[in-house]
Amino acid sequence: MGAARSRLEIAADNLANASTDGFRRHAAVGVFSSSGVRIERNESTEQGALHRTGRSFDLALIGEGAFSVRDRRGVVSQTRNGSYTRDRWEHLKDDAGRLLLGARGPIRVPEGASVATDGSIRKDAQVVDRIGLPAGTSLRSGFIETANVNAISEMIDVLAAQRSFESAQRVLSAIDGTRQKTSDELARLK
Repeated sequence: MGAARSRLEIAADNLANASTDGFRRHAAVGVFSSSGVRIERNESTEQGALHRTGRSFDLALIGEGAFSVRDRRGVVSQTRNGSYTRDRWEHLKDDAGRLLLGARGPIRVPEGASVATDGSIRKDAQVVDRIGLPAGTSLRSGFIETANVNAISEMIDVLAAQRSFESAQRVLSAIDGTRQKTSDELARLK
């Protein structure tokens, strides 16, 4: 039942994030262990579709990796959601107010600067800062990577996981019924 519940949670999470930019689908993978079957959550490496926004600071990663962002408390996290705006101090921030980090700390994009495909921030042909990218990864400015989730497939996974969970419940009920019947018959024989 635990495996069915885990499958259901993973499929429901994927479905809930089907419209979250940069979300990577998770796959439920069954693994046999000494305590039975357990489900592991594996993140997909499949690229989401690119959606043109036309906004200069919307950035889509092409390939592996993620953007490093820092919140107000100083906690650094990774995200593939590349929707940024420039604040009055010329820093790039996401919708949650987290600062995009580059090689020199928070990215500053002066007026007239642009983001190149290699992650460099350029103004007048001079590199001002750089967004760290893994080898083989590039950026597309003016685009957002959409989630790589197929909502119909996830609905099917949710239904299959629910049925699996219900089947496990019926089996346990049948076992309980058999035990109760055996116990009643033993009591009658005494």
